[in-house]
Amino acid sequence: MDNGRKAILTVRDLKTYFFPDEGIVKAVDGASLDVYEGKTLGIVGESGCGKSVTARSILRIEEKPGRIVDGQIMLYRKSDSGSDIGVDLTQLKPDSREMRAIRGAEIGLVFQEPMTSFSAHYTIGNQLMEAILLHQPLDKKQARERAIEALRMVGIPRPEQRINDYSFQFSGGLRQRAMIAMALSCDPRILIADEPTTALDVTTQAQILDLLRDLQHKQKMAIIIITHNLGVVAEMADDVTVMYLGKVVESGPVDDIFHNAKHPYTKALLMSIPSIDGRPRVKLPTIRGSIPHPFNRPPGCTFGPRCPSFMPGVCDVHDPMLLPAGDSQLVSCFLYHDPQGKAK
Repeated sequence: MDNGRKAILTVRDLKTYFFPDEGIVKAVDGASLDVYEGKTLGIVGESGCGKSVTARSILRIEEKPGRIVDGQIMLYRKSDSGSDIGVDLTQLKPDSREMRAIRGAEIGLVFQEPMTSFSAHYTIGNQLMEAILLHQPLDKKQARERAIEALRMVGIPRPEQRINDYSFQFSGGLRQRAMIAMALSCDPRILIADEPTTALDVTTQAQILDLLRDLQHKQKMAIIIITHNLGVVAEMADDVTVMYLGKVVESGPVDDIFHNAKHPYTKALLMSIPSIDGRPRVKLPTIRGSIPHPFNRPPGCTFGPRCPSFMPGVCDVHDPMLLPAGDSQLVSCFLYHDPQGKAK
């Protein structure tokens, strides 16, 4: 729900399916979300919920044999007259000139694994310069200066020397900073950070999050942060989208999601977080069962078999729609709407 804000990226009913020999895997099955200028959207959910595939679909780098089969991804730009002009990224070929110009220059990506995101055969500087030369009208000397500036911007010490190093000469934290430098080297309007603190120690995690927040403030860019860590979301996000098995089950402002969660899945995720006020030596609540196998999706609501509020004859028959619940939240649950979509 936009509350009067204008989105610079909107995703509507996105469906990205994979077609292996065994059958069809509906990795993303009707996801919708909005990204606003200068704001951070957190996408959360368990592993296998379709978060990373959604991000890759936005950039049109979904892995084979996957492809977008339906939906719309609208990227909005300002025209010379000041009006908004939208381009549907689903209508562009992944290897087209226009899509390559958008990828990196307008939408940057920090990959999930900093340890394997860089090639070990080329220096960090060569890889940054390649990205800069692809998107900006600079010569090699200017591109090198821009790469050094990007490394300095993300807090890498002695960037004039470190630019000549290889990725294996960087620690995990510095490698992640270099990955952020590459993503920001062409001043994108939107940065997608896919699990940006994975495999990093707690202190380094905090430094990376502080860095992202500081860079966002300086460059007024939007951030999509993908994570299963709700602590990261609470610290970074303005808005939250909760995904389960390829679908959005709840979305809204971060304060509303954390203090007034509506969907049983969102509530279960929040209850599983350790609390400073919790009693010692008491087991944390867990979500019963596990995410269904992609070839064995349950009928009706996909969360139904694990849901404590499951209603036989309703949840296992009908597929809930993502509809308003309250002033600022959207929720996909029959506790708030009947199968016809009428509010209860």
